[in-house]
Amino acid sequence: MAVDAKVGRAAALKVLGEPMRWEIVRRLAVEDLCTCHLVEDLDAAQPLVSHHLKVLREAGLVSTEACGSFTYYILDRYVIASLAEAIAGLGAGPDRAGRRPCT
Repeated sequence: MAVDAKVGRAAALKVLGEPMRWEIVRRLAVEDLCTCHLVEDLDAAQPLVSHHLKVLREAGLVSTEACGSFTYYILDRYVIASLAEAIAGLGAGPDRAGRRPCT
């Protein structure tokens, strides 16, 4: 997923705003994991974890790779880096220009 469009970035940030999805992404930043790993690590029900993984996949934040009878989830580091760059750009601009007068 390219997050160049403002709507795409906003949607991706909204997806990441859910605490369990954020935790899943945080864990996937360290290593590729399958659902069974996340269920155990998060102490959460498998259907709930699968739902959050589906949302992350549909948002383009993770991809999947089959490994035998298991499916591993892989963080799309390009998308995360793109989001981080967009956020960093908000704070990297010049000092405030002041206020626009009201009419």
